[in-house]
Amino acid sequence: MVFFSMFCCAKGSNGKGKEKPTWRTFSLKELHSATNNFNYDNKLGEGGFGSVYWGQLWDGSQIAVKRLKVWSDKAEMQFGVEVEILARVRHKNLLSLRGYCAEGQERLIVYDYMPNLSLLSHLHGQHSAECLLDWDRRMNIAIGSAEGIVYLHNQATPHVIHRDIKASNVLLDSDFQARVADFGFAKFIPDGATHVTTRVKGTLGYLAPEYAMLGKASEGCDVYSFGILLLELVSGKRPVEKISSTAKRTVVQWALPLTCDGKFNEIADPRLNGKFVEEELKRVVLVALVCAQTRPEKRPTIMEVVELLKGNLKEKLIAIENDEMFRTLYAPVTQSQSGDHDNSSHISEENEIEEVQQHK
Repeated sequence: MVFFSMFCCAKGSNGKGKEKPTWRTFSLKELHSATNNFNYDNKLGEGGFGSVYWGQLWDGSQIAVKRLKVWSDKAEMQFGVEVEILARVRHKNLLSLRGYCAEGQERLIVYDYMPNLSLLSHLHGQHSAECLLDWDRRMNIAIGSAEGIVYLHNQATPHVIHRDIKASNVLLDSDFQARVADFGFAKFIPDGATHVTTRVKGTLGYLAPEYAMLGKASEGCDVYSFGILLLELVSGKRPVEKISSTAKRTVVQWALPLTCDGKFNEIADPRLNGKFVEEELKRVVLVALVCAQTRPEKRPTIMEVVELLKGNLKEKLIAIENDEMFRTLYAPVTQSQSGDHDNSSHISEENEIEEVQQHK
């Protein structure tokens, strides 16, 4: 599959042809040196795809290196897709490509290093007890990550569907600015197309129902996933939680009854200690739930989501608040209803990066 890497190299400007690429090809020797031979102490995280390592180049700049676990046609394809998309896009809320390495059976992607790791690490992982995400930071993360997706859906050429929006794929720089990452499952969508039919990939809990059941990937699927992410961000709850030995409940099923009763304060992450803007909290919850509804035609566009989160489109927000969905309560999901027994080998379970430790 060497031709695929060559294809990526040939196509990879930043989508405008005339501009000079902002990434380069790294040698394996250079990345071995930067990561101290992929030393365990340099490991930032590990997932189903492989491992991510912290590294430092000769000029002192810090990098993160994703090293694919096993060479295979599947891994080669994921590698090629991610490199090509990252080489094409450039936005302040998307993770930047520094370069890549394809030598022998080694496939490595080099990114800017994000000192504050992922949103996942702050909500459920190693930083969760430190309470570093105050309300202002959460709002900035919500708006910033949405703006990154707006770029993918509306400004990238061709347009891009991410297909794996989740907490572990929102990274945070030194100022806690959001960078949407991991484009291994992403798809280009042709001009004029409403969706692409594809094998289902992603993470249970974030998958839009029409995508999980029919393989119809669209911009609306990213909006659904982002709605789940918003609820997770403001509540600190995981997308799916166990409520008994036989039943699970989604974050939507937990938040919707509280919203119907106007109990928005009970949705807020307890770690905020009540320090949030009530009007903004209500707005985020309403937007999140309308994004995560089952009927894709009723979801807003991600561009509308950005404006709603910023407090604009006031008439649309009023219409959302009066939507019939907020007068309907959902029953808890049982294990047999939740898709926990899903037979599709293409849907990855929560194969999120498990951060090991933060260095430097």
